[in-house]
Amino acid sequence: MANFPIQPELIVAGAGAGDPELITLKAYRLLQEVPVVLYDNLVNKTLLEYTKPGCENIYVGKLPYGDYTPQEQIHELIKEKAFSKGRVLRLKGGDPFIFGRGFEEILFARKHGIQTTFIPGITSMQASGLYDIPLTFRNISESIWVVTGTKKDGSLSADLQLAIQSKATVVIYMGMKKLTEIAHTYIDKGHGEMPAAIIHYASLPYHKLAKGMIKDLPRLAAEQQITHPALIIIGPVTNTDFLMEAQ
Repeated sequence: MANFPIQPELIVAGAGAGDPELITLKAYRLLQEVPVVLYDNLVNKTLLEYTKPGCENIYVGKLPYGDYTPQEQIHELIKEKAFSKGRVLRLKGGDPFIFGRGFEEILFARKHGIQTTFIPGITSMQASGLYDIPLTFRNISESIWVVTGTKKDGSLSADLQLAIQSKATVVIYMGMKKLTEIAHTYIDKGHGEMPAAIIHYASLPYHKLAKGMIKDLPRLAAEQQITHPALIIIGPVTNTDFLMEAQ
């Protein structure tokens, strides 16, 4: 039987918003085929049960503000496993191209002669519909402004100042550490009574939800002990009663 040379490939795939059934069929199929899976902290571990016998399932997660696998180490694992095993499935929570550094890993792989494939995932903001929060609503919100709560240098994204001035639904990823600052920013701009919500582990049984005015979100989060990972959504779309009256 002929021995064919190994064809290194990196497959960057989204695992979805937590519920294992929210993964795409394509990513599900590849989970059953690849010899190596590098998975993140937010990936539902149930998905690893679908891998074939002998598959290397390697944790390379990053806990928010805690222990993490350095990106350089992840890059080296991608290169090592791709050239020794062939296809490597890089499984990341949500969608890897939405604050997931997925494209950084694709660029690294291409730089080292590794073929790349991308499989989108359902990002956490899309799970807001489970709580009657549509991201857009006719005549109320016709656009979405998605920002990161914390930049690489630890500061609050300057885009939030611009987003406040729009009529868009504002979705903030990785913003819990800056929740008080975010609330004060809205208060300072005269929008402290804007409806808002925090969703923690949106599609999982142990989810938590807080709804109220943006000025009250820090208190509500403390009362319900809501921490990261969580999504902050700001805008009238978070007020279901208001949307029903608008119809």
